Amino acid sequence: MTELPRFMTAIVAKAPGGPDVLASEERPVPAPGEGEVLIKVAAAGVNRPDVLQRQGHYPPPPGASDILGLEVSGTVAALGRGVTDLALGKAVAALVPGGGYAEYCAVHASNTLPIPHGLSMVEAAALPETFFTVWSNVFDRVGLKSGERFLVHGGTSGIGTTAIQLARAFGAEVFTTVGSDEKVEAVKALGADHAINYNRQDFVAEFLKITDKAGIDVILDMVGGDYVERNWTVAAVEGRICQIANLNGVAEQVNFNRLMVKRLVHTGSTLRARDVAFKAAIARNLKDRVWPLIEAGKVKPVMDSTFPLANAAEAHARMESSGHIGKIVLTV
Repeated sequence: MTELPRFMTAIVAKAPGGPDVLASEERPVPAPGEGEVLIKVAAAGVNRPDVLQRQGHYPPPPGASDILGLEVSGTVAALGRGVTDLALGKAVAALVPGGGYAEYCAVHASNTLPIPHGLSMVEAAALPETFFTVWSNVFDRVGLKSGERFLVHGGTSGIGTTAIQLARAFGAEVFTTVGSDEKVEAVKALGADHAINYNRQDFVAEFLKITDKAGIDVILDMVGGDYVERNWTVAAVEGRICQIANLNGVAEQVNFNRLMVKRLVHTGSTLRARDVAFKAAIARNLKDRVWPLIEAGKVKPVMDSTFPLANAAEAHARMESSGHIGKIVLTV
């Protein structure tokens, strides 16, 4: 076994602010605790929560590292006490509560997954955050079923590209909104049945027209703001809406009559602060039900761009430009 270094390079936000506040810092290599493994990181995914944390709006949960990064791929470099089902050198992808933008990252063994056959380390790093989030919310929380109509906003985001593919793979009719005609074509190529450019069309009017006013059964929304009432308007009777972010801000006023008349369910969740056991259950579902789809080529991570770890600021600028289609990944 190769001796581990004492220190590593990590990316932290020196203060709340723009991408330029991200800086490399020398940190001690973490020691894996009971039930944990230490991963020698090959790649780390970049996600909207990382941007929010950098801006000072999304502090890490108690006990989590202040180093940015919620998903990694790499090889197991050390085993904590009690870990028996992973071996040194095993290639894994992992959902982590923080610490991903670094050369080493500790995570509970149950929150790791094997890398699907045929995927590179970079592609594997693009899986955990979006696949855990989509499965937990769309399939577990609001119970999307085959034959239902499903709408995800921001179809070319990491969440969007994942949700489109999984909803289609499990038999839903897929609707999505995007910000350009180029992105309309991109999401249709991924399997979206209906896509509109929200800068040119009103998604409520268009989707009610397409569905002959029947509306959408399940909606996954990370926009918030005025989209809350618009989602209620476009939702089907007894539709389910799941809120996972509020990129357009919090809805200050809403008309609950729409919620009551249609008997809607509007729920929401965040994943980062959930406990290890909750995430482990999602990991098991993904391994059993989704990883085979990835290995069969029916579902894939959609890759936008990669940046070296030292260029994390450029990766954040790319994400904030909203020009990306799919995932942005840092290589270590």
